[in-house]
Amino acid sequence: MSGRLKAWLVFVGLFAAVSYASNFLGNQPEGYEPLYHYATAVGGAITYTVLLIVVVVIAFGTDMRELFALRRPRTAWAFGGPFVLIVAVLALSAILDPILHPGKEQGLVPTHWQPSHAGPYAANAVVVVVIAPIVEELIFRGMGYSLLERYGRALAIVAVGVAFGLAHGLVDALPLLAALGAGLAWLRSKTGSVFPGMATHAIFNGIAVLSVILR
Repeated sequence: MSGRLKAWLVFVGLFAAVSYASNFLGNQPEGYEPLYHYATAVGGAITYTVLLIVVVVIAFGTDMRELFALRRPRTAWAFGGPFVLIVAVLALSAILDPILHPGKEQGLVPTHWQPSHAGPYAANAVVVVVIAPIVEELIFRGMGYSLLERYGRALAIVAVGVAFGLAHGLVDALPLLAALGAGLAWLRSKTGSVFPGMATHAIFNGIAVLSVILR
């Protein structure tokens, strides 16, 4: 196992540990809606900036374009793949939601739309729909998949999916998040690029953000 892979595994392990500790120990007031507060957007932007700096440091001295798969998609899966993945994950979500209630556990999306909080909601939408997909895809489907692919594509897809799920620090939502993470890794394996995954990830998050407004 390379030193860079060990560093990535330690990084993801700490990421997951902090996420679980934060979710289990953090107590929010009853009725608190995080996306209606500017502090959530600022905190999220800072967190993702730190995460990005860490992976860049781990990648230092390599061909970062290659390691992060920052290249043009090589197959038609760049167009058909996201559609297949979105349909599959939405179907799985519909099956798991009555049993595990993954969205409720995360507690991120507001229960109803409040136009008076449109400003902070828009700021948080930028973090959730733009910044988060870019940084998370670089961490997992970029660096993570590249480092694990030498051990076999199937192992890389599963391992990246599980790591992605654990990094969110949730229990009931873990199966859905791991499936999404594995699906995005599968898309990365098909296209050879991190960009289709970024777009697909952004669409998933965008659906959640818009669902509040369209209810």
